[in-house]
Amino acid sequence: MMKIKILSAAISLSLLGCVTTTTGEQTAEAVLDNQTESVSTASKTTVTQAVSAVFHEKEPKSPVANVVKSQTVSQLRSNDAITLEQIMADPDWMGRSPEGMYWGDDSQTILYQQKQLGNPLRDLVKKTLQTEGNGKKVKLSNMHINADRNAQLNRARTHEVYVYQGNVFLKQLANQFVQQLTYTSAIERSAMFLSNGNVAYRVGDKFFEHDVNTSKIIELASLIMKKAPDTGEKETSYIAKEQSKLLKYIALTQHNKQLKNAQSEKLKAENNTITKSEFYFGEGNRVVHASLSPSGDKMVVAIAKSKSSRAASDIMPNYIAEDGHVKPEKVRHRVADNRQYSQTLFLLDLKSGQKFPLSYQSLPGFDEDVLANVKTENHAQVGKTYQSENTPRNIHVMRTNNAIQWHKDGKQVALLLEAWDNKDRWLASVNLLENKLVSQHRLHDDAWVNYAFNEFGWINNSLYYLSEESGYSHLYTKSLKGQPKKLTSGAFEVSNVTLTKDNKRFIFKANKKHPGIYEIYQLAIDTGNMTALTDLGGMNDYALSPDESKLLINHSTVTMPPELYVKNIDKQVKAKRITHTVSEKFLSLPWVAPTVVAIPSSYQDDPVYSRVYLPKGYDQNQTKNKAVMFIHGAGYLQNSHLGWSGYFREFMFHSLLVQKGYVVIDMDYRASKGYGRDWRTAIYRHMGKPEVEDMRDGVEWLIDNANVDRRRIGTYGGSYGGFLTLMSMFKEPDLFEAGAAIRLVSDWAYYNHGYTSNILNTPKDDAIAYERSSPIYFAQGLEKPLLINAPMVDDNVFFQDTVRLVQRLIELEKQNFETAIYPVEPHGFVQPSSWLDEYRRIFKLFETTL
Repeated sequence: MMKIKILSAAISLSLLGCVTTTTGEQTAEAVLDNQTESVSTASKTTVTQAVSAVFHEKEPKSPVANVVKSQTVSQLRSNDAITLEQIMADPDWMGRSPEGMYWGDDSQTILYQQKQLGNPLRDLVKKTLQTEGNGKKVKLSNMHINADRNAQLNRARTHEVYVYQGNVFLKQLANQFVQQLTYTSAIERSAMFLSNGNVAYRVGDKFFEHDVNTSKIIELASLIMKKAPDTGEKETSYIAKEQSKLLKYIALTQHNKQLKNAQSEKLKAENNTITKSEFYFGEGNRVVHASLSPSGDKMVVAIAKSKSSRAASDIMPNYIAEDGHVKPEKVRHRVADNRQYSQTLFLLDLKSGQKFPLSYQSLPGFDEDVLANVKTENHAQVGKTYQSENTPRNIHVMRTNNAIQWHKDGKQVALLLEAWDNKDRWLASVNLLENKLVSQHRLHDDAWVNYAFNEFGWINNSLYYLSEESGYSHLYTKSLKGQPKKLTSGAFEVSNVTLTKDNKRFIFKANKKHPGIYEIYQLAIDTGNMTALTDLGGMNDYALSPDESKLLINHSTVTMPPELYVKNIDKQVKAKRITHTVSEKFLSLPWVAPTVVAIPSSYQDDPVYSRVYLPKGYDQNQTKNKAVMFIHGAGYLQNSHLGWSGYFREFMFHSLLVQKGYVVIDMDYRASKGYGRDWRTAIYRHMGKPEVEDMRDGVEWLIDNANVDRRRIGTYGGSYGGFLTLMSMFKEPDLFEAGAAIRLVSDWAYYNHGYTSNILNTPKDDAIAYERSSPIYFAQGLEKPLLINAPMVDDNVFFQDTVRLVQRLIELEKQNFETAIYPVEPHGFVQPSSWLDEYRRIFKLFETTL
């Protein structure tokens, strides 16, 4: 495919920095100006077209003027050099951004957590909208009054109940009077209001009702992982029967036991003072989910085998322990352990003490052989024939928040279920009269069902839910006996859904403007009209105020860490910034704002969105430029967006590289988040192939558009980025001159089940996928310098991945690789000294090879 160049005037937009005032404080208006000018597309052929491919769906009046203005503003920045010592220091120097924001009860107060200076502890900060400044730290003595982020409201919305430090608190909203309901060393959790106004909570596997008027405590349910008491009526062996027949003593003992049990059951049935709350589920089991009805009379419970009854976990040695000895740490299983996992569902009637199993047989496809084609291919590989047959699949409640949701009247319940093979998700209701599951929606994916976009809930007597069935996450509603109705559509993703109290509006986050810009939207259910509530650009998350009049917004841009803003929903006014936590030092440094470029692909119609960082005069150099490609981790993660990156050290490192004359590119290769279902699943059964194809397109784009020398391009990345560094250097040795692989995955059979089995199935079923996706099988292809940086107490990607790969490279007699180990670091480095050492080595690699 022919690569189309962006004109140099349009490309120079990437030189934009974070606009600062003379006080070092960034204004909201400046943020908006910068955001509008920091996106371009590679498919446009004029400056005007390049600049207009942005957020407001209209062309700026003078694109060239915008470029000039941006370059002038950038001169306000400090000329201080960016150093590795500074950017890899404890990030407190940058400022301590708000975390975990939420509204106060009066809709005029906001609360958030803020990291303490110099240590990992967090303070709770409280700020009123009418006062200046960042707010005041909540006193520890008042934490129980303010730490109510996850509080549950009663029907009248006059009180809330919440748990703080394992005890239950009741707050009267009108006067802020707080009553402590429990004062125990036990851990109370899952506090909620019942429809009768009382409070319910859980202690271990026991559930209690607390009468708020009399303080009487009633045990609603006790879930016991033992066999039910012997009733004397169990099946017996031949010799046991003979024992009873021949010996009168045995027969009498059994008869007396039956009388005693019968009397006990009759007493429970006829005397209301006797609890009927004990439910037995057998030895070797555990409660995975237990959800109490608001009416307090029913419960849905999911039971699975206890962890101790499954295969033992692995051991990770910790060489730097407090006592000086090697400490063996228990860590996760590997996907190769192939642990089949399922849950048994029950509906409990708490009034009668009855227990009803909920069969999965009513779910469409519950017994399909969805891996038949995969197994047939793998059997053929070893000369065998696979015989497909339908058999019940292992199914469980989905691993997501609020996977079981009761209607507020307590008379209906819905839940999300998923198959162990990752191919199906079911939204099901429970017929409480017939005690059976009723499928409301089946989402099937030949690749895998996403772990994200699984929000759902009740709207009146219908359900709303998110689904990727159209190719993107969109919002649907469905009555229990009707067909689904799609409320949103388009090439964008909907998430973080809130239904307003009147059931008339949905509020959610979506990247409708541009894949890398997330704004907050409102949808009127009766008309279907979708309107933007924010126009900030960048990345935005929100919390709706209790009175539903305002949004609390966590907003960031490419060069500005998150700050809090407030936006009135009904008024046409700009969002107002209410915190200023970023440091003067950070604001003073000459950060480089990358351009987000839509790089044409040689393999699909959609472009590959990429952050591109360009040095001054990149297109005027007599000698061609050197370049570095950063590869983000997680696979399913978006980094070429217009907000503050979780890879903030890498962002700063890229600004340093630009100062040193490097061009830097950071691609959202196929598998990345934010671009829909097909982009996400492009790597199914062959990780490393589509991504490296996209990386090659990025390299070609740099050569054609950024005056880059093909023989002076390096790459680096961590975790999934470390994996792709290896795959590109082992399988495409002409692509990069050097690479640094950090906390790398070398063999996917050694990674965890939850992530890996989605994409590659399991090694038992799909060895083909694992062997063609794991770098260790291609290590013989290494030709260029490779730096391996490996943390040793990494319980995510085991250090063993590095050890096995290094041994493989030794046996292959490779000489052009080096390994650096970090004895005290987990997967995400913590110590500044480790960060500095790691990036000094990476920088040295590029300086010496490029």
